[in-house]
Amino acid sequence: MNAQTQAFLIPGAVGQLECALDLPDPEQFAAPRGLALVAHPHPLYGGTMDNKVAQTLARSFLALGYATVRMNFRGVGKSEGVHDHGNGETDDMALLLAHMRTQYPDLPLALGGFSFGTFVQAQLQQRLIAAGTPAERLALVGTAAGKWPMPPVPADTILIHGELDDTIPLTAVLDWARPQELPVIVIPGADHFFHRKLQHIKNLIVQLWHR
Repeated sequence: MNAQTQAFLIPGAVGQLECALDLPDPEQFAAPRGLALVAHPHPLYGGTMDNKVAQTLARSFLALGYATVRMNFRGVGKSEGVHDHGNGETDDMALLLAHMRTQYPDLPLALGGFSFGTFVQAQLQQRLIAAGTPAERLALVGTAAGKWPMPPVPADTILIHGELDDTIPLTAVLDWARPQELPVIVIPGADHFFHRKLQHIKNLIVQLWHR
């Protein structure tokens, strides 16, 4: 994402996984205040960890002082394996979390995902809840409701969606959110990839989570 991005590989269930770590500005934060994991959109449709929305999520967490790590899903970049419909990808994200916990064992955890990545992160959050170690914060952008079997998420999850999203219609997200009584933040005029609207994502997350 920038000159300070630290690229690294970790072993996954079906081969190596390509990851990238960014640290918050040391002039603003003497040490990271949290750990954040970001998940990218669908790998079979060109999604990578360098997707602009995924990078915007990462920048949002960095602005809050979080050490922020992204990963290429199976079959993307240097990550080995083939697409596993979200299940293997959730396994891999859990492996990444375990790896990062060796460096940052006690920091509060945030999860962020875009599009297909929202399905992966919602599944990971469910696993963490079952284990008694839920992420403190969850931000889902372009939630993949109607495309993937999204599980329920905590009531304080940030849901951001584009008004004009024609990949995942806003109506599908509202139908998924309504039984859970989850608020959905709608960005007027935004399409699925938030063209010319990316700054709204960062502004919202930073404003809502700043403390």
